[in-house]
Amino acid sequence: MPLLHDAAARTQIRSRLEGLRPEAPHRWGQMTVDQMLWHVNSSLEVALGRKTAATMRMPLPRAVLRFVVLYMPWPRGAPTMPEIVASGRRDFEAERGRCLALIDEFARRDIDAAWPVHPILGPMHGRAHSRLQAKHVDHHLRQFGA
Repeated sequence: MPLLHDAAARTQIRSRLEGLRPEAPHRWGQMTVDQMLWHVNSSLEVALGRKTAATMRMPLPRAVLRFVVLYMPWPRGAPTMPEIVASGRRDFEAERGRCLALIDEFARRDIDAAWPVHPILGPMHGRAHSRLQAKHVDHHLRQFGA
């Protein structure tokens, strides 16, 4: 998976986001497309340090879990931070616009700068955050056929 800092990857993700429709059905899971956008936006905000989430303990050592999350295929319905679990309906257009803006803001952040500690994966450098967010957005776009 490319980095969200890669211009070509970001252009492709933006194009897929722009092609989403409010009535897009999910291929798996329970979220509606507007909830998925809110969820992705919340994840980006955690990565940017604008939203907080409690540290989560997982059954694997963080280094192993980090490798699995960053480099292995994700199962459908994988666990996530409770703070970014979507509930209720959201304004689709507002969430899509926010997502596009957050992606641009994320990509402007210096990849070599210090990044917030991830609540599940622990301390990570910018390349790992960028790979994680690109993979996360891609995963959920595929969930809605985009």
